[in-house]
Amino acid sequence: MSEDKGSVTVEIFGHDYKIKGDADPEYMAEIARYVDGKMKEVAKGAPVGSLAKIGILAALNIAEELFRMREEKTRVVQGIDSVARRMQRKLEEIT
Repeated sequence: MSEDKGSVTVEIFGHDYKIKGDADPEYMAEIARYVDGKMKEVAKGAPVGSLAKIGILAALNIAEELFRMREEKTRVVQGIDSVARRMQRKLEEIT
């Protein structure tokens, strides 16, 4: 991994990519390692051949994780809101 200010060169599935962004280079490298791992996982599970197909399947897996985490976040926030409303009602009853 080589770094310039605002960029990092990473290896994903055997290919080097120079990524530029505002994020910390180590953070960008961590994301690249995650994508690399997902692509290797897809390739190991079902050898589909082309880099594009492996990339698309890995992207779909990552998107599914994102959607699942968004749903979980919504459930957690709704649960917290519900508890906060109950606590507010209890406080209003006391005062």
